[in-house]
Amino acid sequence: MSEALYDLPVHKITGEGTSLAEYRGKVLLIVNVASKCGLTPQYDALEKLYARFKDSGLAVLGFPANDFGGQEPGSNEEIQTFCKSTFGVQFPMFSKITVTGPETNPLYKTLTAAQPKATKTAEGFRENIEGYLKSKGLQATNPPEVLWNFEKFLVDRKGQVVARFSPDVLPDDPAVVSAIEAALKA
Repeated sequence: MSEALYDLPVHKITGEGTSLAEYRGKVLLIVNVASKCGLTPQYDALEKLYARFKDSGLAVLGFPANDFGGQEPGSNEEIQTFCKSTFGVQFPMFSKITVTGPETNPLYKTLTAAQPKATKTAEGFRENIEGYLKSKGLQATNPPEVLWNFEKFLVDRKGQVVARFSPDVLPDDPAVVSAIEAALKA
């Protein structure tokens, strides 16, 4: 699985086709992001994490997704402008993808298969999301699918998915930071 991750086709937010091959040998924090979500302020912590560890080999990779409550309705250009102007995002951003359901992007199929359950989640988070969705006439995803925006997958330098953090676990949470530090040292 490790090498296969790098060969998966993705598109930069500018639309240019690529793969994750240019990140081979780096520690990756892959996050499905959204601009109109209650968790959107996590962009700030993601950018600070990227700035803190990028010289040590961390790449934060943002994948916008409109899967949850239509919270990423914009075009790739609008998303990029929002991220840069609102949060000063410098980490790599990619084109909008689907992270749940039958149209799930191959990258997210690979990530969720490798790490089907979140390593850390706050008590009651799933129930809160399920209640919110029910109030909107929607249904929550089933594991191993991504639960909501800002779920985080940590990939080591060899391309192995070593951790998965629930959307409610902030990027600067000690569990996330220590997992990144351990992956960078390995």
